[in-house]
Amino acid sequence: MLPWVVHRTRLPLLSLRCADCPSETAATGDGRFRVNANRRLLDVWLLVRCAYCERTSKLTVHERVPVGSLDPAELGGYHANDPELVAARLLDPLLARRNRFTLDWTGAWRLDSSTVPLDEPWPVTAEVVFEDPVPVRPDRLIARGLGLSRKETLRRIKCDVPLRRTRSAAFAFTVLPWG
Repeated sequence: MLPWVVHRTRLPLLSLRCADCPSETAATGDGRFRVNANRRLLDVWLLVRCAYCERTSKLTVHERVPVGSLDPAELGGYHANDPELVAARLLDPLLARRNRFTLDWTGAWRLDSSTVPLDEPWPVTAEVVFEDPVPVRPDRLIARGLGLSRKETLRRIKCDVPLRRTRSAAFAFTVLPWG
């Protein structure tokens, strides 16, 4: 079985409406949190910037939570603007739903694939693993990895998952021989 891995190359852009301009794209930039204390309650926001006018907006991570309810390491990560914590919060579907944004993964990932011997007369199996939840259609991913057209990919690939439905979880496929 040949291993294929989908890697994140950068944080995805956010599809989020700007309050100042007609843009609907924002980015986290270097990834910064803002922590505000009001007595024993904390507010934590992830700061994002409009891709066009550079207006800064806040995405609510925690709102009015008691200081003692947060893990000290997590709180330290918010204060230190930990890049891994920024990525974890940004990729959290609950945060996206609560703040009404979606992720735009265009140009934010790459495929590391093993060469599949297409001239061999026997079927070859490959397994695709995702390091981050990058939504991609399997037919497009396989076509890119094999250098085939999508029509040829649909004809030569056998897979247990729908090839034309977006997916962000591991799957395996078999490449059938020419013919």
